[in-house]
Amino acid sequence: MKKVYVETTVVSYFTARPSRDPAIAAHQSATRELWPRLLTEFDTQISALVYQEASRGDAQESEKRLKAIEPFDVLDISPEAQALARAILDAKGIPEGHPDDAVHVAVAAVNGMDILLTWNLAHISNPFTRLMIRQIIENSGCRCPEICSPEELLEALS
Repeated sequence: MKKVYVETTVVSYFTARPSRDPAIAAHQSATRELWPRLLTEFDTQISALVYQEASRGDAQESEKRLKAIEPFDVLDISPEAQALARAILDAKGIPEGHPDDAVHVAVAAVNGMDILLTWNLAHISNPFTRLMIRQIIENSGCRCPEICSPEELLEALS
């Protein structure tokens, strides 16, 4: 069974009220279509950081996010993951101002995840950052998870 790390943006798209923006609505639709499969076809995990981020904001919305992630095992942010996150930031794989994004990637890599699922297309999942992140992680001696969006994973499963 493939191991999938679900980053907080995916949880947010899953639980958010339907958007009127066509692009966001499409992301929400893909996320909602994939979600039941995350519960049955994958070993799906989150980190303590996902739990923390999901807890923030409006109380009703955070309650929805926390309920959605209840079935998933929670990975700790180990010293090894913290060091790898620092290396990712130092090598500019992810911008310095977004340390939590580097932590998500590092936790997924250190814990041997096969896939890192995210809607963070700015700092984690775009062609430039994916390549840099992969090089940094592999240079550290870890295997880099495939970084993709729910939409990309759905296409691969078709």
